[in-house]
Amino acid sequence: MQIIYIREDKFQYDIHSLFKAFYPQEEARVLIGEKGDNPDKEKDISAQDEISFIDVNKSKNELKKEIYLLLSEKTGKVLPWGDLTGIRPTRIAMNLIDEGMSDDEIAEYMKGTYLVSDEKTALAIDIARREKEILKEIDYENGYSLYLGIPFCPTTCLYCSFTSYPIGAYKNLVDDYISCLKKEIDYVAEAFAGRTLDTVYIGGGTPTTLEPEQIRRLIGYMRDKLDMSGVKEFTVESGRPDSITRQKLRAMKEMGVTRISVNPQTMSDETLRIIGRQHTVAQLMDAFKMAREEGFDNINMDIILGLPGEGSEDVQHTIDEIKKLSPDDLTVHSLAIKRGSRLFEAIRERELKGELKVTMLESMNNTEEMMEIAQRGAKEMGLEPYYLYRQKNISGNFENTGYARPGKAGIYNILINEEVQSIVALGAGTVTKRVYNEGGRIERCDNVKDVKLYMDNIEEMIERKRKLFL
Repeated sequence: MQIIYIREDKFQYDIHSLFKAFYPQEEARVLIGEKGDNPDKEKDISAQDEISFIDVNKSKNELKKEIYLLLSEKTGKVLPWGDLTGIRPTRIAMNLIDEGMSDDEIAEYMKGTYLVSDEKTALAIDIARREKEILKEIDYENGYSLYLGIPFCPTTCLYCSFTSYPIGAYKNLVDDYISCLKKEIDYVAEAFAGRTLDTVYIGGGTPTTLEPEQIRRLIGYMRDKLDMSGVKEFTVESGRPDSITRQKLRAMKEMGVTRISVNPQTMSDETLRIIGRQHTVAQLMDAFKMAREEGFDNINMDIILGLPGEGSEDVQHTIDEIKKLSPDDLTVHSLAIKRGSRLFEAIRERELKGELKVTMLESMNNTEEMMEIAQRGAKEMGLEPYYLYRQKNISGNFENTGYARPGKAGIYNILINEEVQSIVALGAGTVTKRVYNEGGRIERCDNVKDVKLYMDNIEEMIERKRKLFL
């Protein structure tokens, strides 16, 4: 365990994140005051625990740089993103582009200020410029995007922390849930009348747990109530191949869906079984081909690097199999062990029992070689990087990157990550963001995660949005 004492109550998140980046398999605690000032929190600290004392009487950038250099020297590690702990490194490059800096000036700033590697600096600048080009037609001032959450899945994947409930147990609630979504759509139709709807994204969960007639009912109602004439992208995250049927694909196509996801995560049947996805690679390939046959010409696939037991050879195999399908968009995730996921709880349970976790954690490790395999594979398929974000506890201290063919980039993905446009989110467990045009200030309101509570309190969920957009 890493224990960090700081004399003032500031920069705890950044300090904790930096220590976790260097010591991903150890717990880290940031305590305020001197040793002995926190008896309740210190009672389980052993003599073997590493203890550091940090003077935070510096600017945040100076402090992070100093801590990074000390930890790098101590561990022998060099992190690809330097001392950056934020989730949107491309935002730095984008802001500097807006200030008129050249690529060389931006690179010098990012390397000097944050110790970012040459490779990641170039990637951030490349993506920032591509994002600006993709978003040039977006109506920031009078526009908005819409997210609808379908919180049901065939099963819950081991690594997942999203709002997700097994469709088998909730099947009888789905129609009533759609009725609640329709009430939220009514609010949007009233509150955003005359404004431009730029993108629509139906996510989850797994939206294709809905039956074809439920898909038509929900999307048909939305199309009747909202002006969708300006929509540039309409995505349904189909995700799980075991939820996709030809009838559902036809229903989505009839309703004007322009982009879908068919997500393998890995092309290994054994790993799929371990992470709790109840489908095979063969089913994935069949679902993808079926989507092509039904006319979908913008299909995304997601993969995760660092899954349990997978190494570079497994990643190469996954990329080779995906090449045979030739998706229009490939999102490459680095595994993040998230609070709330069954994977996190499994590790936590073993910690509480005092069991060794080395084998489990070491078998879930993304590497630079894996990232290079995925990056090279995307390039060979004609896909260019177009958005990037990072997560807390991300494997290898790397990033998640979306690659797409020219003209096929996921616009909503950029908007949600860069937070440059208001997004109205409907459904259980969703978060609405209001982005103010002046100063870029952001305010949020959320819907409760529990499906039944959401349905029982639908008027309150709507009222929260009404107050946010007054």
